[in-house]
Order: sequence, then C-alpha cells, then structure tokens
Amino acid sequence: MHDRPDQLEPESLLREISDLEGRIGELRQAAGVPEPDLRATLDAALVELELALTVLRTMGGEQSGEAGGSAAAENERRVLRTVFQDAPVPLFLLDRTTNVRRVNRQAATLLGTSAGYVSGKQFTAFCDMATRAAVRSQLAAAIRTGQRRRVNVRFLGRDHPIDAVLTVARVWIRGEPDPMVVVAAGPTTTPADDGGPAASRAPAAGAARVRAADGGQGDDEAVATIVHRMDVLATASELLLDEPVFNETVAVRRCARLLAAELADWAFIDLTGPGAGAPGGAPAGATRAGAAPALRRQVVMGPEDERSVEAARMLEEVDPAEDTLPHDVFVTRQSALRPHVEDLDVLGMCPDGLPVCGKIGVTSVLSVPIEDGDRAIGTITLAASGEYGPFDLMDLGVVQRLGRYLALVIRAARLYRRRAEVADTLQAGLLPKTLPSIPGVSVAARYLTSTHGSEVGGDFYDVFRTENGWGLVLGDVCGKGEDAAAVTSTARHCVRLASRWKARPGDVLATVNEALLDEDRFVTAVMASLTLETERITVSLGTAGHPPAIVVRADGVIRSASRGGVPLGLFEDFEAGLDTIDLSVGDTLILHSDGVLEACDMTRQEFGQERLLEALAGHAGKPPEEMLAGVERALLDYCDGDLRDDVSMLALRVEPPTLG
Repeated sequence: MHDRPDQLEPESLLREISDLEGRIGELRQAAGVPEPDLRATLDAALVELELALTVLRTMGGEQSGEAGGSAAAENERRVLRTVFQDAPVPLFLLDRTTNVRRVNRQAATLLGTSAGYVSGKQFTAFCDMATRAAVRSQLAAAIRTGQRRRVNVRFLGRDHPIDAVLTVARVWIRGEPDPMVVVAAGPTTTPADDGGPAASRAPAAGAARVRAADGGQGDDEAVATIVHRMDVLATASELLLDEPVFNETVAVRRCARLLAAELADWAFIDLTGPGAGAPGGAPAGATRAGAAPALRRQVVMGPEDERSVEAARMLEEVDPAEDTLPHDVFVTRQSALRPHVEDLDVLGMCPDGLPVCGKIGVTSVLSVPIEDGDRAIGTITLAASGEYGPFDLMDLGVVQRLGRYLALVIRAARLYRRRAEVADTLQAGLLPKTLPSIPGVSVAARYLTSTHGSEVGGDFYDVFRTENGWGLVLGDVCGKGEDAAAVTSTARHCVRLASRWKARPGDVLATVNEALLDEDRFVTAVMASLTLETERITVSLGTAGHPPAIVVRADGVIRSASRGGVPLGLFEDFEAGLDTIDLSVGDTLILHSDGVLEACDMTRQEFGQERLLEALAGHAGKPPEEMLAGVERALLDYCDGDLRDDVSMLALRVEPPTLG
C-alpha cells in the first residue's frame, strides 16, 4: 500500500531530521512576522508533513518482523505527532469517514475550544451550513484521487465566524488500514467582519453572543456577557408577569420573540394540551394508557427577512416528531446542548423532505423542558447559525430559568382559562348561533374575546328581519360581567323587537334608548336597515356614539359613513347619527366595535382606523369571511395576541344575481 523509498544511512537520517526541525522552526518564525504570507506557509507545512512521512517510512525499512514493524509504526506516530503539533498553521487529521482524529494547538485556538472537544466529531460540524457540502465533496475527492484539494470554508468560531481556505491532502500512516486526510487552514482575503453576514446582524443579537476572549479586555467582555444574560432574565420576567391576567398565547409569543432577538437566530416553543399542564389534569393528546402527551408546535420566531418569515410559517405547522431533540427533552425532562450540530435531523424534517437544520442553516442547538415542578408541559428550543459562536452552558442556564418562568405562567393561565370557559358559554348565548341567509347577499361575522379578564364581555351583533327588509346591528355595552350581560341581552332583543314595527334605524335606536334609561350602563351601537333591490341595496344607517360603518367598493375604494349620535341609555333627549348608502354588486358593508381600533402593540400604540382600512384594502376582492379573517390576522399580529377589549365585526356583500 505504501511506496517505499530507499533506506537512509543512520548519519543521513539524523541529518534529515535535524534539517526538518530547523525548517519547522523557520516556518513558525515566518508565521509570526508582521503581514506574513500565511498561505505560502500553509503549503510549506504540508510539504514538510509529507517529507516527515517519507523519512519515517525509511526508518521503518530498517525494521523486520512483527515486533519490529510495531515499533516502527509507533516511532512514526510519535515523530508525526511532534511535527503535527508544532506546525505553525492550524492542522486537522481526519480518518476516511472525515471524523476528526487529532488537531494541533493552532487549530484548537482557531475554533476557540479544546482539542479534546474537537476530536471524534465530524469535521464539517465546525463549518457553517453554506460551505459544508463543498467541503465534504473536496474531502471525498482528496481521499479518492490522492490529489491535493483547496476549498473555501467558514468555520464556526467561538466568538464569530472565521473565513478560511482549506488545503486538503491524503496521507498514509503506518498501522492505519485506510488513508488519512490532513487539512490545513489558511486565511482568505475577505475577513468575516468586512460587512458580510456577521456585520449585518442586529446589534441586540450581536451583543447577545459576546464571548470572553484572550487579551486585555477579556474580563470586561466576560462581565458584559453575564450582565446581558441577567438583563434577558429581567426582561423576560417583566414581559411574562406584566399582565394582571395571565394569558398563555401572549406569554409564549413574547418569550419566543425575546429569545430570538437576544440569544439565538431561531426560537421554537412546543407545548402539550391544557389538561397536561394543570395539576391533576389528564395528559392531553395521549393515545394509549401511559403514553406521553403529544407535543404541538406553538410558535416559531426567526429572522425578519422574507425567506425566514416564510420558513417560520412553514415550521409552525411541523410538530416535533418522537425522534427529535425537543421530544427527547420533553420525555426525559433533561436539557440538551449541541454546540456543533452533526446530525441535521436533530430538529426533524420539513414537509419537503429536507432536514429543518439544513433548511434554516442551523449549526448550534439547545433545548430545555418547560416544567412547573410537577410535570413537563413543553420545551423551548433555540437554534443558531453560528454567526456569533455556538451555544454554551451559560446560554443553557439562562434558558432553563426562562423555561421555569414560562411554565408557571402557563399553569396559571390554564387554571384561569377554566373560569373563562364558563364566561364564554354565557357569552355565546348572547350572540346568534348562525347567521340567516339573505337573498342576493353574503354575510359573515367575527367575535374575539378579550385576553384580559374572564368575565362576560359587552359586545353583541345580530342579523334579523325588519318591517321592510333586513337589519344588522352591532353594539358594545360599557363594562363586563353579569350586569353587562343583562344589558347586552336587553339591547339586542329590544332592537329586534322594535324593528318589527319601526322602519328607520333612528326610530329603532330611540326606542332602545328609552328602554335602557333605567340601567346603570350605556351602550354604543350602529344599525343598518337594508332595502333589497335587483343588484342593488339601499342601506339606512343609524349610529349611537359608535365607530361608523365602512364601505369597501368593488373597485377597492373605501369610504366611511357619517359619525354621530350619543350612546344609548344616557339621555332622554336622544338623536342618532343618520346616513344613507347605496351598495352595488361587489360592494361590502363593514360594522365593527371599538375593540378593533383600540388594540395596542407592546408600545401601547393603537391599531387605529388607518391600519383597519389597510387590512380591508388588502382583502378587498375576497369573500366577506376571508376579509374579516384577514383583519383578524393583522390585528392579532399587531397586538401579539393580546386583546385588551372584545372585538366584533360584521360584513355584508352584494352578490351577482344567480342565473336560472
């Protein structure tokens, strides 16, 4: 298997070794001069390694027999290790399967870790996702052909990515049945911090990956790293405990958003059903006796570029499978840290068959259980692309603490939800179970309960027959609870009853006002009376201190009806705001409560009329049900699922006449 050179005389052999030691010393000095030609030094180091192998094989030629051959092999390894460790450039020794067998001090320093940690792992686990395939191909080519190869790589360094050029060479070592590969890493002409991916990341995320480094500022950076993680924990506590009423959806999204912004590129949160999280509850999702409850993906947060946003939406539909890291962490309740990902299947597979890690470029992963002391109810999984170094034990400790915080909030939210379910049942009795069919039009409605409090809300809507056609009403009672529910019921049914003998919305609302004068609560409302004609509807509107109706024309033009009127139940001298609108085929009438306009983001800025009109314009050509669904998505995204008031919406569209 080896080409044997002629044997050297002992005197010549000693001279060769002495000369080799001298040249290695010169190479080390050359690498240390200002502005060194490191690429030339790298190539020279590989030449010296090959020469060392040749000399060592010559030494082996003087041995004979089994014992002699073993001694020669050991001498060869000993001298080769010495040359390998003293080389002035980073060197990796790989076996045929490209597992790292040995690295020198320069290589360990390059990666910012220890030689023991690198050994035994796949070499490509230390390369970023974009360059792994090319590196793997060049390694295979060098092993197969024996020809030296060169390939660009981005290493996942401890502090930041490191761009390098690899020179790959095949070598034969005595005692090894298969060829080995020596990989030497040299610099490129494009440093990692010249405006590339690492430089373009958000400052907050960059600060999160600060690492202590060698040098005068190492201690300062270590302190900064600890302080940053303390800030993350403090911020998480404020976000999770800020609400007077715990809400699971809000807590989960806030936690994921914080982690993706401060500690990782991607954050995944998976949970079991409510029954598994409440003390004494039966595990939700269990399919057989003793089976673990099923984990369901709740939220995925990642970078904000278009491709990543699309990937996050897709990954939110992929529940963790049994052979994935999040599922194993959930079942065992043991946290897991994978600083360098070797198995790309660790987070499962995408619907298109690609590994999740490969799809989003993940090179480092950690996962912790979400447990409240009694049981695990889910997992938090963070993934990073390596721009700021792999995860470490400090990251793991921070996320473990966040997992406990989140578990306590979720447990409280699920206990609270049981009370809210009773209120929801009562609320459902105040709304129509189904909407009636009206000839020539399509009708849709949406109702969302507030995430604050578990009492019955005051919003109501209805669609009903009137004296001359059809009527729509949407209103909001001041306050919540049983008293508000009683007023809601009174207002809704009074509108229905009065519409039987009064045609104009203003007269109907005046009758309702009179009925509510003895109540302690006021009501805002908007009512529409429809007069149906062929391919046309005349809408008479009456408004009582409520947000005005909106009309979305078939051509996309949007207008608001007139405002006016005072709330019902306040004054005996009542007068409604009046307006009349003609609707043609394709036109849509929208009624909504003020909960739509008053939904706030985390800065307490309201959703407002302008954003509502933008959401309607974006879905102008779609059916009423899809229009309202689009507004709902925009609203929940804006407020991060945190609704401070009930939301109700009602939409009516004029449809083309049916043939025949």
